[in-house]
Amino acid sequence: MAAVSRDQALSLLAAANNHGDLAVKLSSLKQVRGILSSADPSLAAELFPYLVELQSSPESLVRKSLIETIEDIGLKAMEHSSILMPVLLAFLRDGDSGVAGKSIVCGTNFFCRVLEEITMQFRWHGKVERWLEELWTWMVRFKDAVFAIALEPGLVGTKLLALKFLETHVLLFTSDSNDFENFTKEGSKQTFNISWLSGGHPFLDPVSLTSEANRMLGTLMDLLQSACNLPGSVIITVVNCLNSLCRE
Repeated sequence: MAAVSRDQALSLLAAANNHGDLAVKLSSLKQVRGILSSADPSLAAELFPYLVELQSSPESLVRKSLIETIEDIGLKAMEHSSILMPVLLAFLRDGDSGVAGKSIVCGTNFFCRVLEEITMQFRWHGKVERWLEELWTWMVRFKDAVFAIALEPGLVGTKLLALKFLETHVLLFTSDSNDFENFTKEGSKQTFNISWLSGGHPFLDPVSLTSEANRMLGTLMDLLQSACNLPGSVIITVVNCLNSLCRE
């Protein structure tokens, strides 16, 4: 990152954090996202600690914009994004349902990408780098936190997105006939499949992952059986999740 771009980004981050006008804060953060998106990931990561400071913003719109920035920049600079993960986990419990929900959506995208990268890296290179293993540890914490949100009383809007994550988790770790060998081009886009782990992995155990997915499927079915005690929107989401899983 050129020195002028770095200085500009720092100035914009200061405005996003301290300016009295909400419109200026949002505009400044949007400009920061543009600067970091075009920068080399390792250089952009130098500003991540300053970006994290925005998590304490009192304005929910700033916090939502921060999550969007974390997703956009963090997925491009995954090797350096562990510092951003505590923000996502903290926002899961945000008092604003829009912030909490956006954190679930962003975290779900990270979860899928990290899972794919972990699998590919081991199959292509025979090892998983430490930064990626650390990032997966954050993803496990994210998964556990969202699972808890899906089951406990709380904001309905947030719960609906947590239930959708359960659906995604079950789909990821449900076996089918797809073969990793058909996924031959490094860098290609394809959704993770549990069969990719058939050749073994240093810390992803397909048996335990499938078992957990079955447990989550059982949780969705239990929720359906207790439908009389749930809000209508939750019931509809559970039914839709189960219908989607049955079609796979």
